[in-house]
Amino acid sequence: MEHLSRVPKDRIAVLIGKSGKTRQMIEEACEGKLTIDSHSGDVSISWTGDPDPIRRMKVPDVIAAIGRGFSPDRAVQLLEDNVFLRMYDIREWVGRQPNQTRRMRSRLIGTNGRIRTLLEEMSRCEIAVYGSTVAVMGDNESLALAAPAIEGILDGSEHSTVLFGLEQDKRRQRLRSKNLETFRDKSSIDSDSFESMVPGFSEARRRMADSNPMELEEGESVRFEEE
Repeated sequence: MEHLSRVPKDRIAVLIGKSGKTRQMIEEACEGKLTIDSHSGDVSISWTGDPDPIRRMKVPDVIAAIGRGFSPDRAVQLLEDNVFLRMYDIREWVGRQPNQTRRMRSRLIGTNGRIRTLLEEMSRCEIAVYGSTVAVMGDNESLALAAPAIEGILDGSEHSTVLFGLEQDKRRQRLRSKNLETFRDKSSIDSDSFESMVPGFSEARRRMADSNPMELEEGESVRFEEE
């Protein structure tokens, strides 16, 4: 049995689900049997067979994401190769005073959740603010966009400044992606340019690649002479 994570007691019911259906769904996705301690919140797994190394590395993030506010359906997406979890402890920025933690949570969420929604839409991440933590889920590019914005708010920056910076980062990321695609297209065109200038060159090269190399008998050699 392998220990995965510890979840808050008020998230244990979410992890188990009605009639244990959520736990069953997670077990099927993770290919293992979960053991949940209802007193401590510790979650462990017994693997069925030999687990995939990548999946084994990602399962603790699934449990941690559920414990930090994500729904199980969303957290299971972390098993995909290109989805990752990043967590921030608000107390590292504001200390351990509960009123300061609540204030920072409010800044991250915004009125009626507007700031969190804008951050999610602009960065293409999913964000959960729970207790003293901020959990962010997305691919590498999305996390790269969300990280400076979240850290900016935690540092005390104005929302307008953070959102403007996020928009600028998004534009630069989009431009880099476009330039990379243009470079790839140009490289492809350059590689084909010589073949297009010499009729039949591609076909001749293909035949040469398909043909078997000439085998020489012992003592034989090939000589090339100028005409």
